[in-house]
Amino acid sequence: MSEYVHVVHGFEPVFDGNSRVLILGSLPSVKSREQGFYYGHPQNRFWKVTAAAVGCSTPLTVDEKRRMLLEHGIAVWDVIAECDIIGSADASIRNAVPTDIGMILSAADIRAVFVNGGTAARLYRKHQQKITGREAVTLPSTSPANAAWNLGRLTEEWGRQLGRYL
Repeated sequence: MSEYVHVVHGFEPVFDGNSRVLILGSLPSVKSREQGFYYGHPQNRFWKVTAAAVGCSTPLTVDEKRRMLLEHGIAVWDVIAECDIIGSADASIRNAVPTDIGMILSAADIRAVFVNGGTAARLYRKHQQKITGREAVTLPSTSPANAAWNLGRLTEEWGRQLGRYL
């Protein structure tokens, strides 16, 4: 795939009134869009890292993933609602339209906003920070493209950061 495609996010955020932290990605990957849920690429380490950070086993099904997030006070969504993108390449994102993070912030006592990786951080600062009035803590990306961070280092850093608020 080498051409731009206009992508609309396609699925809802995960949160409830008990959510205490919000983790934002940039936009769902092709695999995530196919599955209709977050971090669907089998090589993405999000579910392993998040489960280890909250002290539980890695969820396998969408229902288990949703339940783990909600039981541990974690909301998940993305910075971008729609954009033009080549495949799953975050670096190619253009014409971005932000999500309405306000719906989560008004429904839950979110103590901290985290972004999963540098691209999500850049997009959050550009499209969301002025609206939310909140700084976001940048976590190292769980993407398999982030080879500089092995699973152990990722788990330690995510656990340290999330643990302050959960």
